[in-house]
Amino acid sequence: MMTRESTTPPASTEPLASPPSRTSRALLICGAVAGPVFVVAVAAQALTRDGFDLRRHPISLLTLGTLGWIQMSAFIVAGLLSAAYAIGLRRVLHPGPAGAWAPPLMGVFGLGLIVGGAFRPDPALGFPPGTPKGNADPMSWHGIVHAVAPPLAFASLVLACFVIVRRAVVARQLGWATYSAATGIGALVLVAWPGQDGLSIRLAVAVSLAFAWTTALAFRLLPPAG
Repeated sequence: MMTRESTTPPASTEPLASPPSRTSRALLICGAVAGPVFVVAVAAQALTRDGFDLRRHPISLLTLGTLGWIQMSAFIVAGLLSAAYAIGLRRVLHPGPAGAWAPPLMGVFGLGLIVGGAFRPDPALGFPPGTPKGNADPMSWHGIVHAVAPPLAFASLVLACFVIVRRAVVARQLGWATYSAATGIGALVLVAWPGQDGLSIRLAVAVSLAFAWTTALAFRLLPPAG
């Protein structure tokens, strides 16, 4: 007695992602390297800049002083790479789950980094050395712009984590969904935890976690060249 074979195709590792073209691969690679570029630049300066103490000083203050151009460049380069990454996500994810929201959220993240690098904060907390020990009062216009840009960028990236969670759940990739959710929740808790004690370190850890996730996502969507 003859039986009918099932015509349902087997699920693949990334069933909801389109195979990336050469251009898409290049854009995803931009996202893979954005985090390492930024984190390495911050770490190198945090260890070498005279008077900078990560226990008290937020990483944004590294944009100040004679060597401030290094961190300004790190913000802008990471932002441009993230903006390119957003285009790559659009090309690979659309029109599937997360294809509508993850790319623009990543684009806002990149724009926030660019603005954060282009508009420097006011000197604060004694950095650069020789400046007042407190916070600027009143803040300059460029200090206000800088104060708004990084939180906007960070919030967009956290939302992108949760958008990808939904995509992973639809694709039944529970491990990836758990990692994405843990990244979003962990980064949010680190930043929103009440109290100023250790805030600069918490911010640095949150940024590192978030950038690790963007790199991991890029590699997940980027199959080996063949």
